[in-house]
Amino acid sequence: MTVATDNPLLSLGFEIPFDRIRSEHVEPAVRALLEDARARLEALVATPGPRTYENTLGALEGVTERLDRAMNVVSHLESTATTPELRAAYNAVQPEVSEFLSGIALNEGVYGALKAYAAAPEAAALTGPRRRFFTKTLDDFRRSGAELEPAGKKRLSEIDVELATLTLRFSQNVLDATNAFEFVVEDPARLAGLPPSAVEAARQSAEDKGVKGYRFTLQAPSYIPVLTYLDDASVRERFYRAFNTRATEGDHDNRPIIGRVLELRREKAKLLGYGSFADLVLEDRMAKTGAEARRFVATLRARTEPVFEREKEELAAFRRELEGPGAPPIAPWDVSYYAEKLRRARYDFDDEALRPYFPLDRVVSGLFEIAHRLYGVRIEPWQDAPTWHRSVRAYRLIEADGAQSAAFYLDFAPREQKRDGAWMHGLVTGVPQSGSGDDARHLEVLAGSFTPPVGGRPALLNHREVETLFHEFGHMMHHASSRVPIRSLAGTNVAWDFVELPSQIMENWCWEREALDLFARHHETGAPIPDALLQRMRAARTFRAGAATMRQLGFAEIDLALHIDWTPERGDAVEFAREVMSRYSPVPLPEGYAMLAGFSHLFSSPVGYAAGYYSYKWAEVLDADAFSRFQQEGLFSRQVGDAFRSQILALGDTQDPMDLYKSFRGREPTLDALLQRSGLA
Repeated sequence: MTVATDNPLLSLGFEIPFDRIRSEHVEPAVRALLEDARARLEALVATPGPRTYENTLGALEGVTERLDRAMNVVSHLESTATTPELRAAYNAVQPEVSEFLSGIALNEGVYGALKAYAAAPEAAALTGPRRRFFTKTLDDFRRSGAELEPAGKKRLSEIDVELATLTLRFSQNVLDATNAFEFVVEDPARLAGLPPSAVEAARQSAEDKGVKGYRFTLQAPSYIPVLTYLDDASVRERFYRAFNTRATEGDHDNRPIIGRVLELRREKAKLLGYGSFADLVLEDRMAKTGAEARRFVATLRARTEPVFEREKEELAAFRRELEGPGAPPIAPWDVSYYAEKLRRARYDFDDEALRPYFPLDRVVSGLFEIAHRLYGVRIEPWQDAPTWHRSVRAYRLIEADGAQSAAFYLDFAPREQKRDGAWMHGLVTGVPQSGSGDDARHLEVLAGSFTPPVGGRPALLNHREVETLFHEFGHMMHHASSRVPIRSLAGTNVAWDFVELPSQIMENWCWEREALDLFARHHETGAPIPDALLQRMRAARTFRAGAATMRQLGFAEIDLALHIDWTPERGDAVEFAREVMSRYSPVPLPEGYAMLAGFSHLFSSPVGYAAGYYSYKWAEVLDADAFSRFQQEGLFSRQVGDAFRSQILALGDTQDPMDLYKSFRGREPTLDALLQRSGLA
């Protein structure tokens, strides 16, 4: 047992001592913080005298603050630097934490205090953020079961705990199944077609593991080049099948978990009086209902389908051009390969030709310069900040007046102890309070697995990785720009179909010459991207836009179908999802296609993007429309940047998201800008 005073998780401030946190700290710290939170909750209920904002809503905000901060840090470490001991400790405390958190809304004393305050004259006079917080809290309590009878509350609590346990196991199974696969080649002739950067990375990976030859994995920097460039179709097939059947066998089999999670979500929605889980979670989002989210998906599909059908025939015809009229039909593991060849033939453009112009350090410094021009902020290294891995870098965000408003970490090195994908994690959400003296700074992590440095060269990114970096930085600026005095409404605590606007809008600067010239320089010569190459890159931007859009819409429809239509009587959920996805796929999907078993967006947390994957396309409509204002008034217009930051980024969830959008844009968004940008108009 760790002595309490020596446990860094018990006294977390703004600067997190990552160099001191150990797995053995987790259980004693979390259990102590749970006791602290329970005591705060009991004190709230027992408060004598009339109900006020401070002794009710203000006290409720403070109940979980220390617990949330500690769990934020532990879950972050479990995602980026896990060990068997840390995983065991996290798994041990997660159910108890989930039970406590879900139990707050089921506590009759707490709900009674809220209702007593609702009847007070002070509540009727609330305005601004406090009014919205009060209204949303009452709604959240009702939606979380506060008005259920005791048996219903007990069952709801059991569901929430089981969902937390299952979804954590799902995420860990995906990581373990991904790490379990490797493909080692000793004969370099078998690597024909791969770009030199992928070959060198595979050689380095083999060397790091102490094996001969070239080592490939299912991590994105390794997997994507194989599917896109490798001439050997049998190896492409092996990788495709391995990736799309991850976590479907042995100890890592997620298929039973998926079915159980869907049943629990369905039961929860029914218990709370909703027709579907989609209706439950979308009620306080921009779409409002599952039916409206589906209408959006259907509308965009109808606009996309003619282009999609044309693209499918073009790709099949192109293969026949190359291989003769007897060329076999295109298989799923052939799509990226022949699409890349067609793109080269049509546009004389190879994405690998851009890689030398995107050294990671220069991309990062250029991104910081863009943030400076848009928002007036300065980003400087945070020297000697403790980190969880030697490759992690830390920075401070300095406002125009010289005050530090935030700090953040960049963790971009792929490693087996880190989950797949890219993300932004808000570790600390600062809350400005007039005269309180509290630290209102924010702390974030930007994480991902990008192409590492190999062969003595710096890390050289492809353009999609550059877009991903800009995307996650957009999330970071959303969190770091918060000026909301209520933690529950601050930063990225906004509707899930609004949260992607600040991230996706940043990707637009990756396509503009004026922005690219700030960072896209050849790593050896310092030369900018040649005009001819840039023109080909931009011309190819809409290449197979129909297929890309249909892929995202397919994921959105799978998500909605699972959370509206699916029941155990419909059969295996993985096969159900395969049937849905087949309607959005450019080629027939193989038997055994089980992408769902690795679909972490839907199943790695109790809610997450479940019934909300459509949000990516929804937010694309917003970002394309919002970016058109920058195009009209100036790519680096400080006036527009300040307006976007003050009217959207800084305000969190203090107003309805559509009202925030209209305050910036002057009107509601339309599909036009997205369709034009995507070549679907």
